[in-house]
Amino acid sequence: MLLPVNVIVFQVAWMSSVVGAASEMPWLGPVTVLIAIAIHLRFAQQPFEEVLLLLICALIGVVFDSFLVAVGWVTYNSGLFSAYFAPYWIITMWMLFATTLNVSMRFLRGKPKMAAAFGFYGGPTSYLAGQALGGIVLTNQVPALLTLAVGWAIIMPVLMRLSESLDGMPGPRRIWMAEQSR
Repeated sequence: MLLPVNVIVFQVAWMSSVVGAASEMPWLGPVTVLIAIAIHLRFAQQPFEEVLLLLICALIGVVFDSFLVAVGWVTYNSGLFSAYFAPYWIITMWMLFATTLNVSMRFLRGKPKMAAAFGFYGGPTSYLAGQALGGIVLTNQVPALLTLAVGWAIIMPVLMRLSESLDGMPGPRRIWMAEQSR
């Protein structure tokens, strides 16, 4: 039950975020992400761990996406704090992504190479989809896509390892801790 809910809620909130930003309604994404987080935490056995994971992902997202904005490779039409800082709806999308780490992305645990490959291809693909929907613009596409691919190839295994230690959801727990006790 939890897996399909996680996938569907993620997709709805992701689409609301991007389409909302493209439609000059950047608040729509954070509102739907807040609802998605509430649903996610409703299923959590240890909500504090999940909230901590969400906040760490938001921090990583602020740094990574603000870098892309600051160097001029990615621009956003709405929801900006400043011309050098990622918009607030992108930051909440990082929190939304964090809701998948201990549920629908759990299959990547203990598989850092697979997580890196997933990030290498999935990260840029998500941004290209956001551009196709009008939420973002990759102003200098080649460096932006290369940075997204390499950045997500590094970030994804880090997030998966982090999710193992901050796992508040039902299901198999912390692979790396189980391996250390052998």
